[in-house]
Amino acid sequence: MLILAGADIVLPGRVVSRGTLVVDGDRIVELRERGVGGSAADRWIDLSGRYLLPGFIDVHVHGVDGHDVLDGPGAVHSVATRLPRYGVTAFCPTTVACAPDRLRMVLDAVQAARVSPKPGSSRVLPAHLESNFINPEYRGAQPGECLRRPPAPSELRRPLEPEMTRAGYDGADILVEIARSRPDVGIVTVAPELENALPMIQHLVAQGHQVSLGHSGASYDHALAAIASGARQATHLFNRMPPINHRVPGLAGAVLASEEIAAEVICDAYHVHPAMVRAAIAAKSPSRVMAITDGTAGSGMPVGTRAALGGHPITVRESAAFLDDGTLAGSVWTMDRAFAVLVGQVGLSLPDAAVLCSTTPARELGLTGFGAIAPGAFADLVVLSERFEVERTYIGGELVWKKE
Repeated sequence: MLILAGADIVLPGRVVSRGTLVVDGDRIVELRERGVGGSAADRWIDLSGRYLLPGFIDVHVHGVDGHDVLDGPGAVHSVATRLPRYGVTAFCPTTVACAPDRLRMVLDAVQAARVSPKPGSSRVLPAHLESNFINPEYRGAQPGECLRRPPAPSELRRPLEPEMTRAGYDGADILVEIARSRPDVGIVTVAPELENALPMIQHLVAQGHQVSLGHSGASYDHALAAIASGARQATHLFNRMPPINHRVPGLAGAVLASEEIAAEVICDAYHVHPAMVRAAIAAKSPSRVMAITDGTAGSGMPVGTRAALGGHPITVRESAAFLDDGTLAGSVWTMDRAFAVLVGQVGLSLPDAAVLCSTTPARELGLTGFGAIAPGAFADLVVLSERFEVERTYIGGELVWKKE
């Protein structure tokens, strides 16, 4: 057994000071607040002066350390091997809009990484498609040439085709690729105001996908119609959607007012001011907000580094990543730094910050036994210093990263 002793253990709703956690195989089997017995054969790790938390789950991350999930067939594996150093134990590989052949490539890579994970890698979850079905006026850094209209209801079930047989592609061809890789597609971002978007949302939900509302200029009523159609998440709340007006609440207002929706929030203190993060959490509660990085291949890289987002060049600046024309193109943050922002600048307690970074994402993705420290849960854990620096990451009870 593995015995992790002496850390301040962050549980749902409270912190156990100098507690001890017992791990047998890949599961947590016991939590004691005052010591625990064991045999000489047990592995004892002294974590005094540190925090022990559930591993971070990032549902929206494009890349890290110079690697983007759309770089090629091995890119998802490359990202998965680099995320544990930032405390991430599971993640949704996130794509920008792309052509069907590239979408097929990345979804094949997601399947391969899920079926045959490399040792020391974060768990690869079904992908988040920050998809072709977004509003061109709110596309941000998404490639405009890849955006498509949702198909007409009659085209929602186009038969799977072995190869593309015509020049170009339409929205139905994107759905073909999603259908081909159904188990490996978790979240699909959709702008609900687009023509035929509501029937497509209903179709995607019926097929088991989470629909997330984003990159959208939707009105309040359009957003409510999408929620009624089954949408249950919002993509990076406040970003790439109109600002809230007290007479025209729009998509952001609908997200804040709707209990059904769990909202992503980029917690880098740049995309969303900490005061607005605090306001969103106050409106929805920690159980309905997911901290994300929206991290790019520039995450973890020095200022001035050149990288790519879906094949398009980006530059790392102090605050975020940017396209060459100055368009904001995602963050350069990592989940350990997001956790530090939530505690240090937003003012959350350690348990509430852990809910945003672990518990809510796990629940929204239907991950039973993940996202919280409890007997019977999987031993996906992160050890942080008093300054919230990652010192150790465990996945399934195995040490996969250690700060030297």
